[in-house]
Amino acid sequence: MKTNLLLSCMAAAGIASLVSGCAVAPSSGPSARGVTNAAHQDRGDFAIKVIDVDDTVARRLIAGTRKDMFSENLGEGRAIGATISRGDALDINIWEAPPAVLFGAAGTDPRVSSGARGTTFPEQMVDSDGMIVIPFAGRIQAAGRTPQDIARDITRRLNGKAHEPQAIVRLTRNAAAAVTVVGDVGGSARVPLTARGERVLDVLAGAGGARQPVGKTMVQITRAGQTAAMPLETVIRDPRQNVILQPDDVMTVLFQPFSFVALGATNRNEEVPFEATGVTLAQALGRVSGLQDARANVKGVFLFRLEDPAMLPPAEQASARLTPDGKVPVIYRFNLKDPATFFVAQGFPIRDRDVLYVSNAPLAEFQKFVNVIYSTLLPVATTLTVTQR
Repeated sequence: MKTNLLLSCMAAAGIASLVSGCAVAPSSGPSARGVTNAAHQDRGDFAIKVIDVDDTVARRLIAGTRKDMFSENLGEGRAIGATISRGDALDINIWEAPPAVLFGAAGTDPRVSSGARGTTFPEQMVDSDGMIVIPFAGRIQAAGRTPQDIARDITRRLNGKAHEPQAIVRLTRNAAAAVTVVGDVGGSARVPLTARGERVLDVLAGAGGARQPVGKTMVQITRAGQTAAMPLETVIRDPRQNVILQPDDVMTVLFQPFSFVALGATNRNEEVPFEATGVTLAQALGRVSGLQDARANVKGVFLFRLEDPAMLPPAEQASARLTPDGKVPVIYRFNLKDPATFFVAQGFPIRDRDVLYVSNAPLAEFQKFVNVIYSTLLPVATTLTVTQR
């Protein structure tokens, strides 16, 4: 009799502990309902936004995350030989038809046998005012002009002084024209530019190339207070972005180890690195081997992000409360039970430090509860059976 009473007490205690422990049953995170209810909780300084993702939301985010193009922000550029700058050195030749009346035989080019007189002047350095000095022509503006423009100006000024003058101007040295390359390269340097028109990849090669994998490297170009950045892989794939660099450009090569974290009912819970060119939600799910069939709630796939307020719908922007760093805590909700969501997922951009969370299905939570009850009551039932025997 005492034994049966003791066993009954044990069973009652076990059931009581199960009931009291339901709130702390094993789980990989909040339920889908718990995540959704986060939007209704007042957290003081900021509020969480829960946004159902559809085609409109995805299009707005894609437009907002479109990367600036070098070809749009910086333009194609011009080879440095096309425009003269201060400090450039010029080779200037002036020719007169016979009889030469201004320069005479002085400095005659011996290679010419037609009677025309060619005079080669000492190398002309463009001064700090952007000027050069030509005998009988005076001070001539050179900086900001092409060699052809300077030659026409010299010819115009010598008309009436020389006999049918013609001028040839050629850039010989551009010691002041160079691009500064810093960052994750083989060796930081000032790479000189030539009349060939060095492009982004030319200058990068001149600095020893990128030290990190191409897919995780960004190229940033600063020009006259304006900055533009692009993934190196995009510059390689799209020749239009391999623009001609200009004197005094600063090119910074940056290693960008982007990653997102996958948690919950995915087949792999881990931090997943991705390329600087970015990945979509569909690619992110593929990289974690998809969802667990036995656990995942396909209506409860969430993406946690500290979002730029400009990315929110106008109605949400008005009521948004920001974190101290000016961001809005946003939870994007996806319903993968709807086939149309998979088309949205192919374009929805994943960003650095995003958290991808898949909640457990309600049936999976119930199954875990049943397993806990079964694992607790089975030993008690077995003990009772043995005792009764």
